[in-house]
Amino acid sequence: MAERPFRAGTVAVIGRPNVGKSTLVNALVGARVSIVSPKAQTTRHRLLGIASFPAGQLLLVDTPGIHRAEKRALNRYMNRAARGALAGVDAALLVVEAGRWMDEDDLALAALAAAKVPTVLAINKIDRIKDKSALLPYIAQHAQGTDFVAVHPLSALKRKGLEALVADVLGLLPEAPPPYAQDEITDRSQRFLAAELLREQLLLRLGEEVPYSATVAIDRFEEDGALFRIAATIWVEREGQKAIVVGKGGEGIKAIASAARTNMERLFDRKVFLETWCRVREGWADDAAALRQFGYE
Repeated sequence: MAERPFRAGTVAVIGRPNVGKSTLVNALVGARVSIVSPKAQTTRHRLLGIASFPAGQLLLVDTPGIHRAEKRALNRYMNRAARGALAGVDAALLVVEAGRWMDEDDLALAALAAAKVPTVLAINKIDRIKDKSALLPYIAQHAQGTDFVAVHPLSALKRKGLEALVADVLGLLPEAPPPYAQDEITDRSQRFLAAELLREQLLLRLGEEVPYSATVAIDRFEEDGALFRIAATIWVEREGQKAIVVGKGGEGIKAIASAARTNMERLFDRKVFLETWCRVREGWADDAAALRQFGYE
């Protein structure tokens, strides 16, 4: 039997906030290249996750969730980043949450329709649905009258349904050699990943308001033999937010930095020395110059 041709191409991963896009990208890549948290709008930047398989290579563009509210410049940036990810891709995954369809899912679907990209519908979080027969009317309602190439119920968290999804997505890609080596997992720098891992801990450990008013800048990233020396600043918008991040006697920022350092060491496979500060820049999330300074371009 003749060998199947190797396929490779770019796949945009699109959807509203908090449907599990980053969890799905991480599951397909086999490594944590995108940060995840229970909070919406965890992903702020486009990020390429490289998923290699015997039959092909998926270049997965993880995107911020498309959302309706555009109150601040940061929100407008995230929506532009998500929609801009559709330019020039070979295919797309529309990720939705099993059993729920919201107005922002329609926004994501409209963006895909306008881009005219071959799209697979990935219905995520089926592990939360006890009665799986309830998925049938959901699928019928939202797949009927659409141009989805395929529909795949799956659980990215439990890694269920991924093999069939990969097979269908690879079928949409051109025959091509792998653009990246088998051991490469992202196009982002270690400096960028360090900032994201620190911001992830803000999302996981702090209340609703502060993480959305915070960003992380890496001031120094140096290789010292087998050690990475990293200096980072957590930027917030108000003094009250800084007090929350720092915590009583500095215990808050110490715990945040310690957990982030552990994850950095796991991802980078080496020891990390991490220094962390928290500073205030009022209104940075609605300041175009500040956004550019902090890497939102």
